[in-house]
Amino acid sequence: MPVSRTIPVVDIFAGPGGLGEGFSAFIPDSGCPSFKVALSIEKDAYAHETLRLRSFFRQFQTEDVPELYYQVLRQKLPLHTLPERLKEISSDLYTRWQAAEHEALHAELGASDSQHLAISKRIREAIGEMKKTWVLIGGPPCQAYSVVGRVRNQGNASYRIEDDHRSSLYRQYLRIIADHWPAVFVMENVKGLLSAVVNNKKVFDAIIGDLQSPKSAFGEIKRSAASQRYRIVPVVSTGTSLLKEMYEPTDFIVACEQYGIPQVRHRVILIGIREDLGDVDLSPLSKERAPTVNEVIGDLPRLRSGLSRRREGAKYVTLSDGAQQWIETINGQTLVNGSNHDSGWLKTLGDGDDTMIYDEIHNVVTALEVPVDDRGGNFVKSSNTPSKKNPLAWWYQDKRLQGVCNHETRAHMDSDLARYLFAACYAGTHGISPRLSDFPVDLQPDHDNAASGDFEDRFRVQVADLPSTTITSHISKDGHYFIHPDATQCRSLTVREAARLQTFPDNYYFCGPRTSQCVQVGNAVPPYLAYQIARSVSSLLLKAGKLNSWSTG
Repeated sequence: MPVSRTIPVVDIFAGPGGLGEGFSAFIPDSGCPSFKVALSIEKDAYAHETLRLRSFFRQFQTEDVPELYYQVLRQKLPLHTLPERLKEISSDLYTRWQAAEHEALHAELGASDSQHLAISKRIREAIGEMKKTWVLIGGPPCQAYSVVGRVRNQGNASYRIEDDHRSSLYRQYLRIIADHWPAVFVMENVKGLLSAVVNNKKVFDAIIGDLQSPKSAFGEIKRSAASQRYRIVPVVSTGTSLLKEMYEPTDFIVACEQYGIPQVRHRVILIGIREDLGDVDLSPLSKERAPTVNEVIGDLPRLRSGLSRRREGAKYVTLSDGAQQWIETINGQTLVNGSNHDSGWLKTLGDGDDTMIYDEIHNVVTALEVPVDDRGGNFVKSSNTPSKKNPLAWWYQDKRLQGVCNHETRAHMDSDLARYLFAACYAGTHGISPRLSDFPVDLQPDHDNAASGDFEDRFRVQVADLPSTTITSHISKDGHYFIHPDATQCRSLTVREAARLQTFPDNYYFCGPRTSQCVQVGNAVPPYLAYQIARSVSSLLLKAGKLNSWSTG
């Protein structure tokens, strides 16, 4: 029987570590290689803090994680004091913290030649003797390629994608492949990459060519030795063998909702297999039902939204936030001066065809109660999550946690609370999120372009009985695209709810202010998807091992 091996993984453009988490969590079958993140590189300071703390968690078997880790998550111990407390308790614990600090590197790829040389040195140290059998993972920043990003930049007459440094960051990824030759690499990017054009050439075609022969891409080699070339294959089934020579660009799109992710998220994922591993086939991901929004987040503690301000003429007035004020504000948005008479927009519903929504809104407002946990916080004590009805409960759960992290609501304008209330009741009744044209006239936003038709999904509620829409970094903004389906909470999603939809385990803590937490979650690769990719890569390396490709020199 083959001996199980641990394969070093280097995670670049790591963000909060979604890809690395999936690879680290993979539990191999007998004989299959498992993975250990040897180095993760991220330039954002808060995401790096998240990576470092998670790296510390992974220095232990789950049952052996020190209680101090959980005290940080429960807000009983400030994170910045953790190293000193570990040192006081045990030199071994402090050594493991130092290992985490060494693994999580705060650095920017492509910042300078000296930075590149320093990073290359760290990669050589990380892979050690496994020079021929290690895995590179990462997703170069992709905003310049995203369809939304390109549409946004069309309004800038001086913008050219070829001048946007983000459009060439994949070459930093390519440079590492050319210099260090991983056995396998995994590259994730947005679907917009398939249609992007730079200098009148399709970006995707150029990237595939570069990745197949990394040295040639830099003009450094003319021969095509197998040890210096890669086969680029998709990780999902195309209906034919994954050993074939050519693929359609769309073959590389992974529809996450088809693989057990509770979210409609379509991304391009490229798997590079070094040709000297031989003609080993990559097992495609297996189809798996996507859990629904309600299955995944419905068991989290109920919270209320906060209050920010209201508009009075051309000015905004700051609102006082509190539980009673919240009740009064929602009543004031639905009823006239706290009476039993409907406000204008609600009366419109009652007089029209949407009497079911009208009745539902009345039922919600009449029975409205302030949640026990109010607006939540960076930690909310709870013994009820995740629910056994959650198909991914085994993946999220950590009984030692005793609550929920990163579960705090944001504040909203009073008029937006009415829109959220309507949207959630509409979705509960019709099973879809309302378009802007479905809103009563009095609930239409007072924007010059509101009637243009370009912003029909400006207010998007997540439908309880479906997978969510794509979680993006835009969740760090106003929250309008990510409205909670429970009308009694009248708010946008919290960081933890978004993290659940992205399949981060509950004991995965996101550092920094809430805005940064949202960006980290939105930009990440779903860890449960990465876990499935890790299984395919592990199987491939096992096959390659039988072909004597395990040499370390």
